[in-house]
Amino acid sequence: MASAINWFEIPANNFQRAVDFYSKVLASDLQLVNAGFDMAFFPCSDGGTGGCVTHGNGNKPSAEGSFVYLNGGDDLSVPLARVEPAGGQVVMPKTSIGPNGFMAIFMDTEGNRLAFHSMA
Repeated sequence: MASAINWFEIPANNFQRAVDFYSKVLASDLQLVNAGFDMAFFPCSDGGTGGCVTHGNGNKPSAEGSFVYLNGGDDLSVPLARVEPAGGQVVMPKTSIGPNGFMAIFMDTEGNRLAFHSMA
């Protein structure tokens, strides 16, 4: 098994607001898809773990439960600095986790708790 994670979905109450938030924070367009409900795919390289923002499939935003770490790139300070201007909230600033790099926790516009990870 190459990775334990295969796919993730981040639920949204307001789909367009969530798409706008993640597009701004990640400085990348999300690919909009309608599969009977709204989905917006995050950028993903071949062989990488995919995921999306979703609305209308019964999932509800939550600050509890599973905890998704998004790729913070070369330095998570860059996307983290975009969280609050995009309408989210930084809960824990960039914090060292020793030889495993750095992490930071934030809340998105929908009330989901997520994190960024980077090695620098």
